[in-house]
Amino acid sequence: MTVEQNVLQQNSQKHQQTFINQLREITGINDLQVLQQALKDSNGNLELAVAFLTANNAKLPQPEEASYYQTAIPNNDRYISVGSQADTNVIDLTGDDKDDLQRAIALSLEESSRTFRETGITDEEQAISRVLEASIAENKASLKRTHTEVWSDSPNPYDRKRQENCPVGLKNVGNTCWFSAVIQSLFNLLEFRRLVLNYNPPASAQDVPRNQKEHRNLPFMRELRYLFSLLVSSKRKYVDPSRAVEILKDAFKSNDSQQQDVSEFTHKLLDWLEDAFHIKAEEERDGEKPKNPMVELFYGRFLAVGVHEGKKFENTEMFGQYPLQVNGFKDLHECLEAAMIEGEIESLHSENSSKSGQEHWFAELPPILTFELSRFEFNQALGRPEKIHNKLEFPSCLYMDRYMHKNREITRIKRDEIKRFKEHLTVLQQRLERYLSYGSGPKRFPLADVLQYALEFASSKPVCTSPVEDIDASAPPSGSAVTQPMQSTMEHQGSSSSSEAQANQRSVIHKPFTQSRIPPDLPMHPAPRHITDEELTVLEGCLHRWRTEVETDTRDLQDSIGRIHRTIELMYSDKLMTQVPYRLHAVLVHEGQANAGHYWAYIFDHNEKRWMKYNDISVTKSSWEELERDSFGGYRNASAYCLMYINDGEQHLIQEEYDKETGQVVAGMDTLPPDLKEFVKGDNRRFEKELEEWDKEQLRKAEQEKMLIAQKTLKPTPSSVPVSLKDPEYMEQPMRPELSTEIKEETTSAITQAVTESEDKGPEAVLQTAIKTEYARLLKLAQEDSPPETDYRLQHAIVYFIQSQAPKKIIERTLLEQFADRNLSFDERCRNIMKVAQAKLEMIKPDEVNMEEYKRWHKEYRTFRETTMFILIGLELFQNKSYVEALLYLIYGYQYNKELLSRGLYRGHDEELISHYRRECFLKLNEKAAIMFESGDTEEVCNGLTLMNELIVPCLPMLLADEMEEKDISAVEDMRNRWCSYLGQEMEPCLQEKLTDFLPKLLDCSTEIKGFNDPPNLPTFSTHELCERFARIMLSLSRTPADGR
Repeated sequence: MTVEQNVLQQNSQKHQQTFINQLREITGINDLQVLQQALKDSNGNLELAVAFLTANNAKLPQPEEASYYQTAIPNNDRYISVGSQADTNVIDLTGDDKDDLQRAIALSLEESSRTFRETGITDEEQAISRVLEASIAENKASLKRTHTEVWSDSPNPYDRKRQENCPVGLKNVGNTCWFSAVIQSLFNLLEFRRLVLNYNPPASAQDVPRNQKEHRNLPFMRELRYLFSLLVSSKRKYVDPSRAVEILKDAFKSNDSQQQDVSEFTHKLLDWLEDAFHIKAEEERDGEKPKNPMVELFYGRFLAVGVHEGKKFENTEMFGQYPLQVNGFKDLHECLEAAMIEGEIESLHSENSSKSGQEHWFAELPPILTFELSRFEFNQALGRPEKIHNKLEFPSCLYMDRYMHKNREITRIKRDEIKRFKEHLTVLQQRLERYLSYGSGPKRFPLADVLQYALEFASSKPVCTSPVEDIDASAPPSGSAVTQPMQSTMEHQGSSSSSEAQANQRSVIHKPFTQSRIPPDLPMHPAPRHITDEELTVLEGCLHRWRTEVETDTRDLQDSIGRIHRTIELMYSDKLMTQVPYRLHAVLVHEGQANAGHYWAYIFDHNEKRWMKYNDISVTKSSWEELERDSFGGYRNASAYCLMYINDGEQHLIQEEYDKETGQVVAGMDTLPPDLKEFVKGDNRRFEKELEEWDKEQLRKAEQEKMLIAQKTLKPTPSSVPVSLKDPEYMEQPMRPELSTEIKEETTSAITQAVTESEDKGPEAVLQTAIKTEYARLLKLAQEDSPPETDYRLQHAIVYFIQSQAPKKIIERTLLEQFADRNLSFDERCRNIMKVAQAKLEMIKPDEVNMEEYKRWHKEYRTFRETTMFILIGLELFQNKSYVEALLYLIYGYQYNKELLSRGLYRGHDEELISHYRRECFLKLNEKAAIMFESGDTEEVCNGLTLMNELIVPCLPMLLADEMEEKDISAVEDMRNRWCSYLGQEMEPCLQEKLTDFLPKLLDCSTEIKGFNDPPNLPTFSTHELCERFARIMLSLSRTPADGR
């Protein structure tokens, strides 16, 4: 066998099982004979194999025509090569001629072998390029996106600066969340990270790669090393993996477009890494068989033991990712048990049997054990795959002893015991069900309750007359005439009609409100008509005894069932079966449906002993509870798709490096080889330069603003009176005459009152009295418990300052500014007060009042008024059903209000109210866009998707940012479910394409707010108008029905 033939066979062996697993997942067909035959007939082409299996007129291979699972037959070459369809020598396969089919397969195999020898690339590898090229195209398109879309970077580099010791994220460059999830999971395996970072390309392949594989693998390894080095020591919050994805894309050529599958990508990635390390190992071999670190880390061996048509066989196979079916199982152990047994296993232990079946036993487990959870099945009726949302639990520590070949005898014994326990359990549960659901009719009740009811009936006070006669005896005279004829009629009817009449009569008597009160001697419950003391004693004794017996039997059954459950759970907990522990390292989660969705990863930080959530550029602390919620399934549309466990005994996989001389942990830049250090330093210098340029630009803008302010200050004032510091904008309000008038009136009133109280005193004393009077008035407003429609903070800044506990010096200076206002100079008395106030302002020393703090408080008050205006206008627009405009105002109102409330309880408005109407806006706009999409009209569909892409999708992170807001998260899920529901419906191909392109954006779970529209412009409101409109809108909301908020 030549070297090329050997390579071809090795690659075919690796991909054969992967193809079978993919066909099983896509089509939902578990018959290995059918899958093998379809794969053989399609010459390894997955799409053609799926077409064979799902077409209505497909001829499925019959049992007698198809060979048994080929691993079961000794000396049988179980592998077929994977090749492309021949593009020449076209053969007509539409007829029934089998010779044509055989010639086509032979030709395809010949073409496949030729292509592989020339390029080193299989058809499976060419097929994956569809997704990679789509991702690159999406990335290029993202460069042209507007700032409102999801993937744009923040212009402020400080938003993209890495926090100390925080892991680095990966930018989603267009439907590449699968790439981020897999790469981050592998990067956080420290042994794997070291292998990649310290990889040196072989010297022989540096200049001219020998074949297409080397041409692809070596540049990819270079970019992967660069990417890993940035993840180690970059100063950026997240890095761009485009170059690594570009290398993958350039290796293949395709025009198809879809989102990549995590398990398929992981499989291919490990294949490429394995090939890259194989090239290096081949160069360094010294007469011995080279060791490939990728194979040693990720690949294990299992033994297939079975019987085929009475003949026993054993066969050893290698495996990487181990596929597990999810449907019909409740936890990971059940999935593994089902995967380890195929066919009728009873025949495996008997000498003479014609039945067939096989068991799988792990002979050697890899240090890194990866399970691929098959959560998709093919819906034959709809002709498309669907996602399985069933709940599947998995442990943080998985003991693999029961699946090891060395323990197979013990495991078989325990499986037999468990089988017997489960059979016994089924019998006990059936018996218990008879006690808990007793009766022969449609309604069933617990037998103990039935006996208790009978006991209560028997023990009730006997009634001598019938219920009808009892009521009639106490009825008013007007009813007697009606009752007597009815009784006479009843006496002449048969027993059945008599019972019916009595029932009708009772239904009339016992209707609510037909009598004003219940007679005092009427029993509360039905009771026996006649019963002797002896009968009652016997009956009570029997019922008591029977109920006690039933309760005892029920309790015994429940205890027995509980004991059996505990016995089954503890069956493998003995020391002998807990010697091979595997710890959960990473969980790759998929949210969405089969056709579209979003991936992220939960990865355990072994140093900090906590879970981290890696969601593209966002890396946040998490918990096992959050992981359970998002990964087990059965909750929303999110569930685990891939589980990565590591051998708990091989600590080098996750152990930090230590300096041999100092004994200190080697971390950060020190872990990098010299070439990567220089690469990272260069990238960090570029980022630092970006920060410096940003700082310079901000400084330049600040200087320009100062110059403009200075120019305004130097302009001569119309009054000869010395001017104090510039009044705050909301007080001076040159464009709002009503506000100045209102403040002036209140100030004048305070001065008038002060003059009355201090007639014989000078202006300074009058000023002190006036300030005290005004402060007392404002303090009373601040302390008043006002209704929601009356917010005194809007009337004056000092009310806001008092409620927010501003420093006393800030309040005093603000009052002085109010009395020093030049608009008070309309008479001599006020002019004198104004001059005294201005003089006092000038006398205040810089160390007495911190002017920066003073400006900060007044700026906060301006923000409070602007926030009120955003909320006010947003609510008015919402009531007018202008939801698009309302959403922008409410979003900014909510964000600014949240900032204010973070500084103090009384610095903002009711957060729940704003959140409610913001959420309602989202839901109504989503409903509008969905209706437009459902119309099918091209223009309407485009408008609906534009509304979602430009307004709803960029805003979703704002709803997801606060995980405590369950209502917001539920609203987002409702919106996503609405759009995901379209995946199962028939629609035009163009609509399907638009939906597939849109859904990944909608399903992105990142809480990173990457860019949004500028705040809408606010109109000019006077204080009076602002307070009036605020009161009006709040009153209208208070009249909203209870379910409106």
